[in-house]
Order: sequence, then C-alpha cells, then structure tokens
Amino acid sequence: MKKKYDVIIIGAGPSGIFSALSLAKKGYCILILEKGLELKDRFCLKKEGRCLYCKPCSVLNGWGGAGAFSDGKLTLTTSFGGFLQDYAGEEKTRELIDRVDQTFLSYGAPQLLFGDDPQSVKNILSLAEASELQFIPAPIRHLGTENCFSILAEMKRSLEVKADVRFRTAIKEIIVEKNIVKGVLTDNGESFYAPYIICGPGREGSPWFYEESKRLGLSISNNPVDMGVRVEVPAGVMEHITSKVYESKIIYYSPSFDDKVRTFCMNPYGEVVVENSEGVVTVNGHSYREKERQTENTNFALLVSKNFTEPFNEPVRYGRYIASLANMLGGGVIVQKLGDLLDGRRSTPERIERGLVRPTLKESTPGDLSLVLPYRYLKSILEMLKALDKIAPGIYSPHTLLYGVEVKFYSQRLKMSSFLETEIKNLFAVGDGAGITRGLVQASASGLLAAEEVARRICWES
Repeated sequence: MKKKYDVIIIGAGPSGIFSALSLAKKGYCILILEKGLELKDRFCLKKEGRCLYCKPCSVLNGWGGAGAFSDGKLTLTTSFGGFLQDYAGEEKTRELIDRVDQTFLSYGAPQLLFGDDPQSVKNILSLAEASELQFIPAPIRHLGTENCFSILAEMKRSLEVKADVRFRTAIKEIIVEKNIVKGVLTDNGESFYAPYIICGPGREGSPWFYEESKRLGLSISNNPVDMGVRVEVPAGVMEHITSKVYESKIIYYSPSFDDKVRTFCMNPYGEVVVENSEGVVTVNGHSYREKERQTENTNFALLVSKNFTEPFNEPVRYGRYIASLANMLGGGVIVQKLGDLLDGRRSTPERIERGLVRPTLKESTPGDLSLVLPYRYLKSILEMLKALDKIAPGIYSPHTLLYGVEVKFYSQRLKMSSFLETEIKNLFAVGDGAGITRGLVQASASGLLAAEEVARRICWES
C-alpha cells in the first residue's frame, strides 16, 4: 500500500528545499522527488577535459539543483533576481528574502556582507552614470562554491528524518482530475499521490515543464530571452569594483538597437565552467572563498534580453537552438579573444596561448562566435563592453576572452496567483524553471511563499 503524503515537491533545488524546510517544521508528511543524485554523488565526469553529456547532468541536477555548483551569491534585493514581487508584492518579497538570508546564516553562511558601504556604492554609481551605464546596488552575501556544498548538506541532514527524498526519479506527468492536482507519474511508471504539489523543475527542467504546462492547458507567457557570452578578464581590471560590492549589476541600452544588455553572475578570482542542459552545453561561472582555490581572473556574463513578437512562443527552444550551434562548431563551448572577434577572424589555440588572459575553462574550443550569435546580439554586447571599459579600463582589451553561449532557460512563466498557485487547484510552481526567479535568493523565497499557502490550507482543512 502506497504511503500517503500531504505534499509532493518536484525538484530538490533551492525552491524545493526551502519549501520542504518550511513544511517540515510543521510536521507534514513530505515527499521530495529529484531526478538527479544525492549531493555526495554529484560529480562532473569528463574525459580528456570534455563533457560526456551525462543524463542527467550532475552540475545542474541533484540535491541543491544548479545552485549547488554556483558560487553562492545571495543578492538580498528585489531589484533583480526574478519577478517574485510581481506576484507577492514588494513588501512580502522583502520579508521572504530576509527569511531566506536568516535561514542561510543559521546553516553556516558567512556574516560578511558586500555592498553595504554607502560611499563605495556612491562612487561606483557616479562612474557608471558618466558612462551611460545603470548600476543597481544591492547587499550581497557570498557563500562560495565550496560553502554551498556544506550548507546544502546541513539542510539535507535536517530534513532526512522529516521528509522522504527519492533521487534518480524523473517526473513524466503531473496527474490532474477535474482541474485538481492529484499526484505524479514518474518515468519508470510509479505513481505518487498527495493533495498538494509544489513544482520546482529548475533551469534544466524548464523544457519538460513547458511541455507539461501545454499538455495541462495552462496559460503561458514569455519572459525575455536572455542570451549572450561570458567575459573573462584579469581580476585586477575589476578589483576596484568587486572588492567593494562583489558583484556589480549593470544595465546598458545599446545605441544601435536600444537592446537591454546586463551583467550577470560576476565571479571575482573565479573560473568559467560548463553546464549540460539535456544535451546542450552552455557556459557559466563559479568563484571560491578559499584563497588557494582562487584564480587570477574575474568572469561575468553579458546577456542581451530580447522580447519577441507573436507568433513566436518558444523562447527555450530558441535559446537551445543558438547554444547547439556553438556545440556543433566547437564540440561544446567556444572561446574567442575580443581582438580576434573585432578583426573578423576566428581564434586559434596559438593566438589564445599568446594572449595575456589565460582561459580557466581549458576544455573550451578556440573559434568564432560571429558564426553562432546573431549580429544584433554581438553588436549590443560589443557596445556594452566598450562602455564598461570606461569604468573598468582593460575590459575592451583585445586579450579579453569571450565564451559562448550563455543562455538562461527561464523564458516562460505561467498565469499564477499571488501565492504561486497555477490555474490547476493545489498545483504550485516555483523557482527559475517556472520562470518566476533568476537566482538563488528569489528561488528560495518562492519556495517559502508556496509552502506558506499550502500550510495555511492544510491547517484550515483540518
């Protein structure tokens, strides 16, 4: 006889974990289903430095989700990191973010906070404004990639006696009867039932969730398609900024096309890494708190945000298509010197070797990003690099490295209530994969919001 659960949580990423932490405190019977591996088993397997296209990718799947291998930046603001305030409102979102921060601190997050020195923030704001750049200040708590693992492990230990967790369990379908959620059907044919389901599919699970949402007849709207490159420069180029605010969130509107370009996920003294999203390899970045694990470089993404007009309605598919071109031409991630791109030639291993910036992603293939990214994207990225050079001289250097492609697969979101319930009763959607958030803090906060409503309903029904 199947065990009866109060709540099923799909996905053990930040949103799913924080939902579980909240509900477990109240003694509810919880099942967490995760298609990836336990934290201790999550390793990126490579052969001769190359991605083996493991299914599922352990960098993106498993306990902690993609956040487990991130550098653990807690951006404690509503100004960026997602759209949660569109649902819960500004005041409620701020309250949830504070709760997320306090939870991380209780599990061992460092006390040090970046970006809380008013004079340093004012200086950077002045630099940015003079260069037609918009700098968005925010307090940031940096966990470090190595600390992410230890904190997530502690969270798992606290949940082990309070919730059932099943790994290597992918969801095939969400079971719905008369527009009320009933349970889930797994890929291996098992069924689990509960009156409430919180779905946190994660970035890698967003294609599945998109197709499942269409099957269930849910209303879907498109977020902007965020796509671009990861930039790598000597750490000293950005030191005067990163030492004060750690991550600088900067927005620019390109003169040629008036497209929005933004910095994302800045990693001082970090390394560039790959991610495998269901067979499509993209690029990302990490950084460590431990000095001995730090590199000589700083990396960050430059993403162009584009809204497309109807009848276009497949932003995830579009992003995967562009990324797959890079995989086709480079066997994975392509790296190119900025000077080579400006001169209209592909980079070669010899020219990369002669450059002043040593690539931290050794498995990247020297190539030509102009054969991958649309002209409009490249033009906007180059114009922002030139603007950034005014506040951090050396960014627009011919030796700067550009890696491609970086794509964020959170480009669709559902019609939902203020507490993230979908149009199907008792089915909640949370996190990056649901298109609601774009980072660790708001993803965690969305999990708290959904769990709060589930607990209220269970209490009311009892």
